[in-house]
Amino acid sequence: MMESTNRKIILIKRKTRLEELVHRYNTIEQAKFVIEHSGSDFSDYVLEDQNYKRVITSITAVLEKISYVQILEREYISTYIFGRDDIVVAVGQDGLVANVLKYLDEQPLLGVNPDAKRYDGVLLPFRPEDLEKVMTEVIHNERKFKEVTLARVDLNDGQFLLGVNDIFIGPKSHTSAQYILSQNEAKERQSSSGIIISTGLGATGWLKSILAGALKIMESCCDREIELTQREAFNWNSDFLYYTVREPYPSKWTSANMVFGKIEGHSLLKIQSLMPENGVIFSDGMESDYLHFNSGSEATISVAGHKGRLVV
Repeated sequence: MMESTNRKIILIKRKTRLEELVHRYNTIEQAKFVIEHSGSDFSDYVLEDQNYKRVITSITAVLEKISYVQILEREYISTYIFGRDDIVVAVGQDGLVANVLKYLDEQPLLGVNPDAKRYDGVLLPFRPEDLEKVMTEVIHNERKFKEVTLARVDLNDGQFLLGVNDIFIGPKSHTSAQYILSQNEAKERQSSSGIIISTGLGATGWLKSILAGALKIMESCCDREIELTQREAFNWNSDFLYYTVREPYPSKWTSANMVFGKIEGHSLLKIQSLMPENGVIFSDGMESDYLHFNSGSEATISVAGHKGRLVV
């Protein structure tokens, strides 16, 4: 017998590639014309769309037998107020789970993989057919959670932003960022293409690519093997962050010494913008959802005061 609850279930979905194409080109016929003339297979877009909608329909039917279900589009997550007892289900790709997690305050989040043949789903441990059993266990507090550390950036005007994977601070376009970086007693004026602050969850993403590039450059320059080792594990729930400076440019006016470091406890990272315009801060690749970071702005980066809770 299926277990019921009074807790509201928030089912979060996103537009498919086909829906985004139709939105861009007004009709499905025009979208098909554009895709096929670019040499791509339009049928794949249709198949993906049909499968995703079928999964959403089946999941909704299962969840409605358990409790009241509210379907929420990804684009409205940032303005939605989640209830303390809500149970959140995200159906999509890993990026959707990461995007949702930063707007929750310890509500349980289940990531559902709508197409295991298409998506690896590191953050999507469940398939649609698992949902009934998993939801029942969540209601009875019989399901394990995995804690995820979030990064937080606070501006001196009161605005703040959370990051599940990483936070980017730098120029909006392909120009140089000008700023003053400070941590503890150290301070340095820098010019670079931006700064990446990574969580343990994001360690295998942007941070990994930056370190891999730096390692290969060192191997080439020094003509020897350099093994990159970590002194301690950098896990999803690690209570610290790492920052890296991208392409720092040393000059008479700028330095490049503080290019990699750890953020933990009271060892906060502060960045003072020296950019008259086009300075931005965004998280988890969501460039459209950014904070302005121009001259007069100061950002303080720290470990967020709460952790995300992913059902596993």
